[in-house]
This record gives sequence, C-alpha cells and structure tokens, in this order.
Amino acid sequence: MSQSFYNEPSNQTSFNQQHSLNHGGHEVMDMHETLGEIIAGMNQSILLRPQVKDTELLSILDRQYNFTLGMYNTIVESFKTGHDPSVPTGRYQMETGHDFKFGLNPGQPKKPMQNASEINDEAISGFLLGAQKGAAKCMTAAATETTNPVVRRVVADSIPNCIEMAYELSIYQNKHGYYQVPQYSQQDMQTMLNSFDTTKNPLH
Repeated sequence: MSQSFYNEPSNQTSFNQQHSLNHGGHEVMDMHETLGEIIAGMNQSILLRPQVKDTELLSILDRQYNFTLGMYNTIVESFKTGHDPSVPTGRYQMETGHDFKFGLNPGQPKKPMQNASEINDEAISGFLLGAQKGAAKCMTAAATETTNPVVRRVVADSIPNCIEMAYELSIYQNKHGYYQVPQYSQQDMQTMLNSFDTTKNPLH
C-alpha cells in the first residue's frame, strides 16, 4: 500500500508530461514560427496605432487586435498543455460589406517611403494586411505538420479567421482606392470561367 501510494503522483505526473509533450519536432518548429508571426503582427499594430488617421481603419485595427489576442492565447494554451483550451477558437465577424469596386484608375506610381513622416493609412492598412496573410500561411504550414490532434484542430480552425481579417482589410483598401482590382474583358472572363468542368467519380 505504501509503495502504491507514493507511485500514484509520479505516474500521474508522467502521464501529464507525456500528454503535454505529444509534439513532433516539425510541429514544434512550425508552431514557434507561427506564434512568432502572430506576435510580430500584434506588435506592429501597437506601433502603428498612434499613426492611424481614419476612424474606420482605427476601428478595424482595434477589433482585429482584440480578436487576435484571444486567438493567440488559445493557441498558446493548447500548444503548452496538449489539452483543449479553456477558451475555444472563436469566429471573427467583419463589420464591413463585401462589395469590391472593379477597374483601374490612373494614379501616381507607388514607391518606397523616403521618410518615416510619410506613413499614412494606405501604408498602415497594407502592413496590417500583410501580417494577416503571413499568419494564415504560417498556420497552414503548421497545421499540416502537427501531430498533436488538439493543436492541429485549434490552428486549423484559426486559419479562416486570418483569412476573414485579411479580406476585411482588402475591402477597406479597395474602398479607399489603395487596392485596385482589374478585370478581364467579358469574353476573356467567360473563357477562363469555362476552362474547367465537373466530373464523376470513376472509382464507384
């Protein structure tokens, strides 16, 4: 009885350690890159926030930062413990429309800034968009390398949120003329749309 009593905590500790350390090497490296990418994007938001002029962009920045903070904490918790996080993955909700303006209007060619004082809402929204795209790419790579089933699900479920936040920023940029969307001619568009067709499953 005495030996059994002393072995129980050790066995339980060993079980918990094995469960929390259920990560492959590729997974750990990709998760480090993913979490670093998320942190970089959040730090960038903190640095850029005082420079934002447009209230709409400021609202988007704050809303996306708050959501990303929760997403980050959820991913970190699941990665460290190997268990379901105490706060599950949420779903980001845009507060803008889904309409894009198509077509190109002549304008000044874009070029790198020469001075920090040139920072503006166009550049800031571009930085934020790039951060979301980068996070989505890192998460996609990490999810395909992950061996821990909880971490894989949490990361995979977070990817659509990065896509949604990137989409919201691209709509903002398009609305203000920062991001123009060209189109093919109607004939070329129809040709491209009809380049593929559905098929049947030959295995059944």
